[in-house]
Amino acid sequence: MKIQVAIIMGSSSDLKIMQEAADALKMFNVPFEITIVSAHRTPERMRTYAMEAKARGIKVIVAGAGGAAHLPGMVASYTTLPVIGVPIKSSNSIDGWDSVLSILQMPGGVPVATVALNGAKNAGILAAQILATQDEVLSEKLEDYKKKMADDVISAADAMKN
Repeated sequence: MKIQVAIIMGSSSDLKIMQEAADALKMFNVPFEITIVSAHRTPERMRTYAMEAKARGIKVIVAGAGGAAHLPGMVASYTTLPVIGVPIKSSNSIDGWDSVLSILQMPGGVPVATVALNGAKNAGILAAQILATQDEVLSEKLEDYKKKMADDVISAADAMKN
């Protein structure tokens, strides 16, 4: 199956968090690739990666970054694909707020969807939801997932009654 989602991160230290996006996509059988693309250390790689993603069949890019967190916004500046930013609380981070605000506060015309701090799981699910607008089978898998979450809550609530 052709890769539809690119999961990128600024550093290998981000993998622990970004693996959650990969795991979410695996849950829905969405083909993806995962790699390191640093906005600061490999700017040419980042530019080329972003500019060629659409031609390679990528439909959504999930980009995680900590600290200054320029990766999602810079990638979004080079592509028309939807970019989902994952702010990461890194070792050089100011309690994660620097990453959140760097990704969240994009200028008009360069949108980046932003999930919670370290919220890569939701980024993976959001990428699947974007793809599901054109894929009925995937849409049904997402509906089943949401129904299971609801059923789990009801089961937990019922268990508390006993």
